[in-house]
Amino acid sequence: MLWFFFCIGLLILAYFTYGKIVEKIFVINPERKTPAHAMADGVDYVNMSNSKVFLIQLLNIAGLGPIFGPILGALYGPVAMLWIVIGCIFAGAVHDYFSGMLSVRSNGASVPTVVGDHLGAWAKHFMNIFALVLLLLVGVVFVLGPAKLLASLSPLNVMTWTFIIFAYYILATLVSIDKIIGRFYPIFGALLLFMSFGLTIGLIFSGKEFYSVGLDFFKNFDPSDPQLPIWPLIFITISCGAISGFHATQSPLMARCIANEKSGRMIFYGAMILEGIIGLIWCTLGLSFYDSPEALKAVISEGSPSKVVHDISIALLGGVGGIVAILGVVILPITSGDTAFRSARLIIADFFKLSQKEMTKRLYIAVPLFALGALISTVNFDIVWRYFGWANQTTAAIMLWAASAYLYKANKFHWITTIPAVFMTSVVITFLAYAKIGFGLNLQISTIIGVVGAIICLVLFFRLKKLPQNV
Repeated sequence: MLWFFFCIGLLILAYFTYGKIVEKIFVINPERKTPAHAMADGVDYVNMSNSKVFLIQLLNIAGLGPIFGPILGALYGPVAMLWIVIGCIFAGAVHDYFSGMLSVRSNGASVPTVVGDHLGAWAKHFMNIFALVLLLLVGVVFVLGPAKLLASLSPLNVMTWTFIIFAYYILATLVSIDKIIGRFYPIFGALLLFMSFGLTIGLIFSGKEFYSVGLDFFKNFDPSDPQLPIWPLIFITISCGAISGFHATQSPLMARCIANEKSGRMIFYGAMILEGIIGLIWCTLGLSFYDSPEALKAVISEGSPSKVVHDISIALLGGVGGIVAILGVVILPITSGDTAFRSARLIIADFFKLSQKEMTKRLYIAVPLFALGALISTVNFDIVWRYFGWANQTTAAIMLWAASAYLYKANKFHWITTIPAVFMTSVVITFLAYAKIGFGLNLQISTIIGVVGAIICLVLFFRLKKLPQNV
């Protein structure tokens, strides 16, 4: 457990140190009007308090990723916790800060517009399609996951809960952001905190310790496909707890509600740090609750990570406490799923330049969007999750390149985003070359392709033209 608390301490320390460095490099302007003031419309552009915006941002970004991903990552041993800490501090939180603050500087623009502003029109058009695909996958994943957990607690089946959750998503997507999301998220946040800290305390008093596995990065050990090794799979599997492109689609929602640029570090960098702590909690639970990775793998194979969540919550907190903890876990994906569809609506609206003040125009986009989401939800969950993981991390890499382009062209220190951009690019290219959903090539060849691809991206990056002065 000392390793767990050491990792938690590193994340908290990073917020007060590296977070300030990131903020200083970006250069905030507290006197500049944010979109919440300059473009207030009472629907999506709504000025809200820092505490409320922070909580909504956390619940928006913390879906199933920081729970299911670290549980699967626990199969590889304590190295999973190492990636959560390093990835969160130097990649994930930096990614979230720039995706949020660059949106603030672009009038609350969605991620395709932000990417297009800094990488060109071709990148904008690509991201319009790619972001919509990702958001649909996220929305579907964040319906099926909580539906399975709720079905385990009630007489209703998964299909019924899927219908109920979709109905809520439709309502939350259409109404003003302060009517449901802004009003009920504080209650949801209380459940989230109970789940996180309650399970941590329960684990401490349980006396369980980590099981031990080797740190061989080419070790074959994955619950769904034994042919996929730690490299590059662990960086795809543990997404939201370390770095997640999905967050780039969510940060613009709060970029439209933030009152002042000086709050950006707390809201964007800070929310990711807290999500990293949630990821560490669940990774530690996966490492400690079961006697071996084989035992954890057997439970996952039997009922997906949802069964792990159910079993651990009931065992550590008892019947009532366990149910409350499970509800906290259910809330995470639901509060990300609704904003996933909301973000998709706004991206489409931005592309077609459709005003979203009128309910009828919101319906024009929402109805076909949810119909497509319902169709995708009939696909096997494991398949959807695998494609979601790759699309998620690819989006993160693209957003990091956009942030690097902004810093480079403005003659600012760009390596804080360029280094993680290069690394994540090599990860997603290697994964696509090696995985069965990609080209199925040899691992060594795939790794060479991934490294070469990342180097090519870096060379192209340095062909960008610098601006004459900082912006």
